[in-house]
Amino acid sequence: MNGFLIIDKPAGLTSFDVVRQIRRCCKMRRVGHSGTLDPLATGVLPVALGFATRLIEYLMAAEKVYQATLLLGAETDTQDAEGRILSTGDWSHVNRDLVEQACEAMTGKIMQTPPMFSALKQDGKPLYQLARQGIEVPRQAREIRIDSIEIVRFDLPEIDLRVACGKGTYIRTLCHDLGRQFGCGAHLTALRRAKNGVFDEDSSHPLEEIKALAAAGEPLPIISPAAALVDWPGLIVQGEAAGRLMNGVAPGKEEVSGMVEPGQLVRLMVEDRLAAVARFFPDGEIARPGDFELLKVFTPAI
Repeated sequence: MNGFLIIDKPAGLTSFDVVRQIRRCCKMRRVGHSGTLDPLATGVLPVALGFATRLIEYLMAAEKVYQATLLLGAETDTQDAEGRILSTGDWSHVNRDLVEQACEAMTGKIMQTPPMFSALKQDGKPLYQLARQGIEVPRQAREIRIDSIEIVRFDLPEIDLRVACGKGTYIRTLCHDLGRQFGCGAHLTALRRAKNGVFDEDSSHPLEEIKALAAAGEPLPIISPAAALVDWPGLIVQGEAAGRLMNGVAPGKEEVSGMVEPGQLVRLMVEDRLAAVARFFPDGEIARPGDFELLKVFTPAI
């Protein structure tokens, strides 16, 4: 099996817990997930099967949309409701205009310092292991991208937000930073991923449903690798070029159907199957045969 299962992750499980259960019920070892969700969080979690695991990096780079609830008035050590309260503050001065201004200021490319309770590593050790020992180490702020922050519900001291963002964004840190701006503290109390790239809640399935189908020997709702990258142009490789592509030789632009912009990421297809992911570099812009830089080649096509 090569493709993606789109899981609606339940609360209480880590993303790797989901991978572990899929490995067991599908009797496969080559399984991975596209983008970590904390145990508190629910929602869209693409799980790759077989050679589709080689595409995870592209799904992780896709835009994510989250629905988050923050609670004003308290900071926690984990920046969410599972942590220990470190401080409290008066939130009575906070109003909708203040929140809208703060959200607008956080839209675009901003710097964000990852939390201690995260899977990022320092000297090979996850930060959350150090945090559990009461050790805090300096973390370097990283550039992230926030496309939009929408206030969905304003019922102080709770605020529901819908956040569209790029990879590497910590929504609980966003809530924490908003609380710091307001001077009263805040932490995340609920989080749901509503979208991951082209996948949304309508395309996701409960984990228990997948396990029941697998146990009964029923077909699973697997999304093909080509469909997982449906927002990329798909070019059909024609004639003898298809055979050469299977040997790692990029086709010329005259050997594919359709045209794209230079530098664009594309799917190279043999019939209806994904043969490679590549970047279009026409007219000898790269020192190699053909007009594409091959990033991943699948032999046979998947």
